[in-house]
Amino acid sequence: MRTRTFPLSQQQKYHTNIFLELDHLNKQTRKKKMSGAASALFLLDIKGRILIWRDYRGDVTAAQAERFFANLLDREDDPQSQDPVMYENGVTYMFIQHSNVYLMSASRQNCNAASLLLFLHRIVDVFKHYFEELEEESLRDNFVVVYELLDEMMDFGFPQFTEATILSEFIKTDAYRMEVTQRPPMAVTNAVSWRSEGIRYKKNEVFLDVVESVNILVNSNGQIIRSDVVGALKMRAFLSGMPECKLGLNDRLLLEAQGRTAKGKAIDLDDIKFHQCVRLARFENDRTISFIPPDGSFDLMTYRLSTQVKPLVWVEAQVERHSRSRVEFTVKARSQFKERSTATNVEIELPVPSDATNPNIRTSMGSATYAPENDALIWKIKSFPGNKEYMLRAEFSLPSITAEEAAPERKAPIRVKFEIPYFTVSGIQVRYLKIIEKSGYQSLPWVRYITMAGEYELRLM
Repeated sequence: MRTRTFPLSQQQKYHTNIFLELDHLNKQTRKKKMSGAASALFLLDIKGRILIWRDYRGDVTAAQAERFFANLLDREDDPQSQDPVMYENGVTYMFIQHSNVYLMSASRQNCNAASLLLFLHRIVDVFKHYFEELEEESLRDNFVVVYELLDEMMDFGFPQFTEATILSEFIKTDAYRMEVTQRPPMAVTNAVSWRSEGIRYKKNEVFLDVVESVNILVNSNGQIIRSDVVGALKMRAFLSGMPECKLGLNDRLLLEAQGRTAKGKAIDLDDIKFHQCVRLARFENDRTISFIPPDGSFDLMTYRLSTQVKPLVWVEAQVERHSRSRVEFTVKARSQFKERSTATNVEIELPVPSDATNPNIRTSMGSATYAPENDALIWKIKSFPGNKEYMLRAEFSLPSITAEEAAPERKAPIRVKFEIPYFTVSGIQVRYLKIIEKSGYQSLPWVRYITMAGEYELRLM
């Protein structure tokens, strides 16, 4: 049967030309939107050999892994060039190391390096969720699951789903394997990719922990060289359905925008980082933290305050050497916070000479033990109320004979650990936590504050 063709009218030709032009513009737009993607993902062992690699765009080869590792070895002796990003011959390499595995992403485009580095860290979290530990052996034993995960987590070089709880619903290991094949959960196909539908709890509760870590470095003159506070809002949500949560803090900008004054202290939050569930546009407009929470535990928000922080636990130490045969330590520990607060699990680590023996220790509070494997004296105080001072005296014997060319003694800092419940250095307060769900159930929010020592070092000895 012969097909008959009819000549196109002027109007049809006009419409056809418009269609072709629009199709060309759409292709160009898609190319622009898809720029900046990762070309391939490599998992290498500690010697640079490829364990697993996934090619997403076809513009790099396995030889890129060899060039990357050769450059990494060349830079190993240069402490000034330990950056997680390298560039060579039109290829950008972004990498992290976890245990005995290198995770490396290669791209020939002008990509967002910070985004891809964050994606590599999320890969580590997902693999640890599946295999408990991410190392060479676990990758070799589970390479089929690894390829499945990489296919779901990245598409054509663009990060997709990185929530381990959602991925584990349709990518099963032996522990998760099911008898029947399931459809992908709705969380993968809807706008809320971090939460599944149909979650039900008999008791709906939310636990919010405001945790602040104090980082302080004090020099030998007693001056504070560095001090900052790193905070995190850690949430555990056990809520049914798709709840909408709203969180209010004593944020100065929010209170000023609302024309209100805080009953207590208003704070300026800097360097804020949110979980992906938070609506950033809403926060930018009116500083309201609005979100649909993932199920279970997650970090809702982290922040940093680079302000001068008064040391919460101050330690003074005097060292006296007696005729090279013994050394005596006199240590004072003082709490510099209000009396209504109490520090718990206080641990003060004092460096002692590596050749010290026969310790004789006395304390006015708590207990102290000599840890020769760490060349340190560990003073533990279970409860340390505010505005209190305790003392420790310790005496050690030293060898009477020393080497003529003894190496200079290593001066380690005094390290302090503590926790102060119901207290924050920054003064941050949760003004409200509202939970709204279409079924109208009542939920119980619990809020707890805690301050702990981060990198807390005093170089006073």
